[in-house]
Amino acid sequence: MAGACLHCGLCLPACPTYALTLDERSSPRGRIRLIRSVLDGSLTPGREFADEMNFCLDCRACEPACPAGVRYGELIEHARTIVHDRKLEPLAIRIRKFVILGLIFRSRRTFSAFSALLRIYRGSGFREAVERSGVLELLPRSIRRMVLGLPEVAGRPYLETAAEVLPAITPGAGRVGMLTGCIMNVSFAGVHADTAEVLRRSGFDVVVPRSQFCCGSLHGHNGEGERAMRLAADLISSFPKGLDAIVVNSAGCGAFMKEYGRLFREDPEMSGPATAFAAKVADFSEFLAQRPREAPRGTVGECVTYHDACHLVHAQGISRQPRELITSLPGVRFIELRDASRCCGSAGIYSIVRPDDSDRLLRAKVEAIVASGAGIVVTGNPGCHLQIERGLRASGADVEVLHCATLLRRAAGESPG
Repeated sequence: MAGACLHCGLCLPACPTYALTLDERSSPRGRIRLIRSVLDGSLTPGREFADEMNFCLDCRACEPACPAGVRYGELIEHARTIVHDRKLEPLAIRIRKFVILGLIFRSRRTFSAFSALLRIYRGSGFREAVERSGVLELLPRSIRRMVLGLPEVAGRPYLETAAEVLPAITPGAGRVGMLTGCIMNVSFAGVHADTAEVLRRSGFDVVVPRSQFCCGSLHGHNGEGERAMRLAADLISSFPKGLDAIVVNSAGCGAFMKEYGRLFREDPEMSGPATAFAAKVADFSEFLAQRPREAPRGTVGECVTYHDACHLVHAQGISRQPRELITSLPGVRFIELRDASRCCGSAGIYSIVRPDDSDRLLRAKVEAIVASGAGIVVTGNPGCHLQIERGLRASGADVEVLHCATLLRRAAGESPG
């Protein structure tokens, strides 16, 4: 299948990194050549191979463009497994990945400890003191970028405040589970509250398992497949049987969870449960757009645009549904964003591993949003949300970044959660 994609070149215009360099090596078919050469033994992978695999955003924009149906995401993840297992990256990048994936996101306990420290750092005034002191200027740029890019933390994680079962306001539509995840749980508790409220007002009982944690997508996309499988298995076991759907409001998580069957395809015990679980996963906009919902009581009264999260539009094929939800709201003036499906440069931990390339993509995204004249930009992934918010803040643009669930709840005439 990889061989069939090496000649047509239809993936090149879709690839953000090829657009940055116009270097054939930094295109999907260029990288596939490298991967194939490593697999057939004609190329010994080294530092350059690792750098090229990390330069890729894994945005999967090439997949819909490929007439041969090449599953490029699987290839790049396999290549990153080679890079990880053979320790081909520079020590500085390996340390950064180990801190993020091997320590912070290792388990619910370590992540909770990190988020608690982050809450203290953000809320105690220590952050402002550090930034005013100028000490960050003494650190390497990559470390400085990590510190300045630390996410905001809600007063309390959503799981600490929500009941395990949130009953429907007007019962009868069904019973769904809701993923709270890791970053979403601590940085976007309000989005979870909005998601649950919209679902409840649409007639669904919402189940929020207390034992759930990370879906494993960050590890899976960065060559740590075994750890991703452990996290995925734990997540599957945390949700009760008999749910009509498992609703996810994070594009990267939803895309990965829909591929659990592939992740466990060689595990005879987990293959069946993983495939059944994956079949019930639905993005919030995908799930809601095809069902009756409460008529809005308020009006938005804003010009709104929409940024397609890569793992929503390219990996899941979801583009129409969020736009339908937005344009159904009274008072919305919707304007299509230029290059709406072009990556913003967040891409999981890409903005930490490759900050310069991430910033180049972010600048283009911010310019398009500002040029649209919109007062609100909607997106469906926490990485995109944080990245775009940071870029707009740096540019001085007065544009609000919202999740679709928050916009819907606002249109219901309520203050968002």
